[in-house]
Amino acid sequence: MEQLILDLGLAPMPTLANFVPDGNEPAWEHLRLWVQAQPRAPLPIYLWGPPGSGKTHLLRAVAQSLLGRGESVGWLGAEVTRPAPFDERWSAVLLDDVQLYTAAQQAAAFNWFVNAQSPAVGPQRAVLACGDRPPADLPLREDLRSRLGWGHVFQLQPLDEPARRAVLRRAADARGIALSDEVMDFMLNRFARDLSSLMALLDRLDGYALRTQRAITIPLVRAMLAAE
Repeated sequence: MEQLILDLGLAPMPTLANFVPDGNEPAWEHLRLWVQAQPRAPLPIYLWGPPGSGKTHLLRAVAQSLLGRGESVGWLGAEVTRPAPFDERWSAVLLDDVQLYTAAQQAAAFNWFVNAQSPAVGPQRAVLACGDRPPADLPLREDLRSRLGWGHVFQLQPLDEPARRAVLRRAADARGIALSDEVMDFMLNRFARDLSSLMALLDRLDGYALRTQRAITIPLVRAMLAAE
C-alpha cells in the first residue's frame, strides 16, 4: 500500500543565486545587476534558447527577486488562459514561452507591453520575455514580435553534461535525496537530457519515493514508470 503524503513544496524555488550560469554569464549578470539597480532601466530584455537552457528559471528568478522586495509584477505564461488587465502597480511585466501564445494571449501581451513602456501613470516599466527562438522568428503578431526585439536580446545555451550532473546533484541534496551515480547515469542515458526534463523527472522520483517509502534506485525508477 502506498502512503499518502502532502506536497510540502520541497523543490527549490528558482532564484538568481541557484542558477548555474556556465556559458550564459552575460544574461545572468545583466539580470542580476538589473534587479539590484535603482532606478531600473526600462529597456526590454528578451531571452531565447532551446528547452532546458534556463529561460524560465531566470524569468521566475527575477519575479521572485522583485516580489521579495515587496514589488508587484505581471506574469503571463502560456498556461495562463485568461490574462488579467494591465495593473499600474506592477513594476515589471514578464512574458514566458511567448512562442506558444494564442491570439488572445498575444493581444494581452501587446497591451501589457504598450502600457508598461508608455504608461498613463508613473515611470516606464521593463518587459522581460523569453522564447525558443530569436524575436524575428517568433510566430506572433508583427507589432508584438518587433517590440520584443527592441532591447537587450540574449541567447542561452543548455548546460553541458558535467554541469547538468552538478545541477542534479545540488537539487537532490537540497531535497535530502541520496542520488547515486548509477541512478544519475540511468537518468541521463534513458531520458530526455535537457535540464528542465531532468528536473521534472527528479520531481516525479522524489514524490514516488516518498509515497512508497523507498530509496531512489534504478528498480524504483522502473517501478515508477510501470506504475505510470
